[in-house]
Amino acid sequence: MTISTKNTKVLYLPNKTHTERVFSEEVFSRLNERFDVTQLASGSESNCTSEQVAEAIPGFAALITGWGTPRLSREVFERADSLQIISHSAGSVKQMLLECAYEYVIPRGICVFSANRAIACNAAEHTIGLAIAASRKIFDRALMIRSARDGWPDRMLRPNAQYLTGSTVGIVSASQVGRKVIELLRPFDTRVLVFDPYLTENEAETLKVKKVELMDVFSQSDFVSVHAPLLPETRSMIRRVHFRALRDGAVFINTSRGAILDEQALIAELETGRISAAIDVATEEPLPKNNPLLSLENVIVTPHLAGSGYYGYALIGEGTVRALEDFFAGRPVEGAIDFEKYDIIA
Repeated sequence: MTISTKNTKVLYLPNKTHTERVFSEEVFSRLNERFDVTQLASGSESNCTSEQVAEAIPGFAALITGWGTPRLSREVFERADSLQIISHSAGSVKQMLLECAYEYVIPRGICVFSANRAIACNAAEHTIGLAIAASRKIFDRALMIRSARDGWPDRMLRPNAQYLTGSTVGIVSASQVGRKVIELLRPFDTRVLVFDPYLTENEAETLKVKKVELMDVFSQSDFVSVHAPLLPETRSMIRRVHFRALRDGAVFINTSRGAILDEQALIAELETGRISAAIDVATEEPLPKNNPLLSLENVIVTPHLAGSGYYGYALIGEGTVRALEDFFAGRPVEGAIDFEKYDIIA
């Protein structure tokens, strides 16, 4: 039996740009056909304020949020007399909820969906691309060919090194992105080591990885890729001792958060020329022009864009609408946050 949700009131917060980016016409039409949707931003480029949300939210059973959604204040939840689910068409919800997660969301049993699994597809693909580009020095060699006056430089002929295929890859955190990277690594015949205190031995066995300590990840891997959430216990977690433990020729990749590592310690090790790095995030963004990461030849820098991509974005919109459909049909919501693990998620 199909349950009608046409009278279920949904308050929609994302602005026009966000809507066009993650909701296909078909999915957005489906949302409006199946629910009674009110767009608070009314298709504008402006983001809603918390005060506007608080004023509008009484009587709404569902709230759709996304990038640009303001912090939801106590007043929002005090006035949210009918709210049952928040469907977040983006990744982390922590900055949006802050203390209200503990004061209102958890006590009231409000379901919160996050589309971080969809974003993981894009970030994982970017990670694999960085691993290949950095180890094979693709950009460096392409530029070298362009600048060569006559033929190919001798030092470019028949280069040999440990590339991704057949390598040992260390993953820092079996997060959504970390798990997707592990999945994408399978065709490359890699040995995968994972540091994650919350990963059980059974989960490691299912993922076909070996659970190890953080130092082991750095000392035993040809590639180390960071996918940990930024939490008090992970801030500056990766230090000089870890970078010094990397093998000669190793590649360090970070598409997570810059503050997870000691950036100056990374720079110091890169300046030896012993290792390479590929980073999409930094402690200060955009990177200042005088930051050595922008001038070192053994570093690839991308401007915090690992999560972008049509495929993953389309999954965000689809998942956001499906979360509402499943919730109001009484089905489990795939991607709903497990608040028992709330303290350790991004």
